[in-house]
Amino acid sequence: MSRVLKPLRWPACACLAAVLALAVPAGLASSVEHRLDNGMHVIVKPDRRAPVAVAMVWYRVGSMDEVNGVTGVSHALEHMMFKGTQAVPAGEYSRVIAAAGGRDNAFASKDYTAYFAMLHKSQLELVLRLEADRMTNLTLSADDFAKEIRVVMEERRWRTDDRPRSLAYEQLMATALTAHPYRNPVIGWMNDLENMRVEDAREFYRRWYVPNNAVLVVVGDVETKDVLALAQKHFGKIASRPLPQRKPQEEPAQRGERRAIVKAPAELPQVMMTFRVPGLRDPGADREPYALEMLASVLSGSDAARLNRNLVRTERIASSAAAGYDGVARGPAFFYLMGTSTPGKSAAELERALRREMARIIEEGVAEEELSRVKAQAIAAHVFQRDSMFFQARQIGVLEIAGISHQTLDLQLQRLREVTPEQVREVARKYFNDDVLTIVHLDPQPLSGKPRAAPPEGLRHAQ
Repeated sequence: MSRVLKPLRWPACACLAAVLALAVPAGLASSVEHRLDNGMHVIVKPDRRAPVAVAMVWYRVGSMDEVNGVTGVSHALEHMMFKGTQAVPAGEYSRVIAAAGGRDNAFASKDYTAYFAMLHKSQLELVLRLEADRMTNLTLSADDFAKEIRVVMEERRWRTDDRPRSLAYEQLMATALTAHPYRNPVIGWMNDLENMRVEDAREFYRRWYVPNNAVLVVVGDVETKDVLALAQKHFGKIASRPLPQRKPQEEPAQRGERRAIVKAPAELPQVMMTFRVPGLRDPGADREPYALEMLASVLSGSDAARLNRNLVRTERIASSAAAGYDGVARGPAFFYLMGTSTPGKSAAELERALRREMARIIEEGVAEEELSRVKAQAIAAHVFQRDSMFFQARQIGVLEIAGISHQTLDLQLQRLREVTPEQVREVARKYFNDDVLTIVHLDPQPLSGKPRAAPPEGLRHAQ
């Protein structure tokens, strides 16, 4: 059973623009924050547009908190959170939520692990009761773990080992980083999964699944005072525990270009490039993260953006091309360029084309008219997303886990509007440097001809 929302996509990052919106739609009220005595952070955002509520419990723990030998344990524990407590047997959590007319799922990342349910507002207490129960009373039986870790290994085969793009991205991060745990895949290395034991999951659960390491986000047609009372009733009685010391894990400076080749069955060559850039830390004082987000949007923010227009439609060097920026994160931030070649074009030709597009921005800059159009498109895209209660809850959680107050969203939007063409050109000039670049080429090998295996049974509902 998988609780991952979607198949792995490249790049696996949360773009800064994905946490920006234009205005507060009618029916939305300001959020309210409260901290329980045990340290649990509670955020409530009323949205009166439908009689629905979304409840998310975020734990500030992900693959970056793992140690060598047990990579993938945070994701494996995410699976086990649905394997029951003494009060709620295995499989009953989702059945109970479904019987109440709702749906549930979970997702894990480098920075966090989150669990959610969306259902009628009258059933909110049911969700909070179930989440509080499994925060402290998870069974974690050896038999269940032995079965579930096999599902996780199959998930790895299906999502990564059998997907050349995923293999290339995995190699990209493992090459770009030498010390920071972001170099490890969220799902874990196969050898670690093969040797993982239930004791590893129990220890990880005991260390990190505590109220003082959690954020409860509720968005929907709710009364704030009622939600806070329910949070106190169900989570307030859970005792806090000291968290392990989080030591700084700074990546050593890169001192030259890094390259890798991945050979895997595929139809066409692919190229992935990444370079270290600053992430968003202080929404008021920072400037470069907003310029980097606009740089990514200029390159691939729409079908009319430069990479698609020039490399895909005009030159036909690439069948697809994209840029991305993962500026909201607990760890290091990266800017990405990637593409898939067209038949007859090599990875080397595609790499030169990607470099050329960045060089054009460095040499010629971006016209004010083009940047204004890109800003409007980027902002408008997220106006529609604000219609989703789920998006609002996820937006809040991602920011808070990264140490950025979601109350700064309007400020972030203003800073994005203030980005100038010269700032976009300057971040391209400053950070697109061969000495800090990492490049991976996917060298396509003959396809086996066998039909691709179906996803593991537990994954099918989560696509």
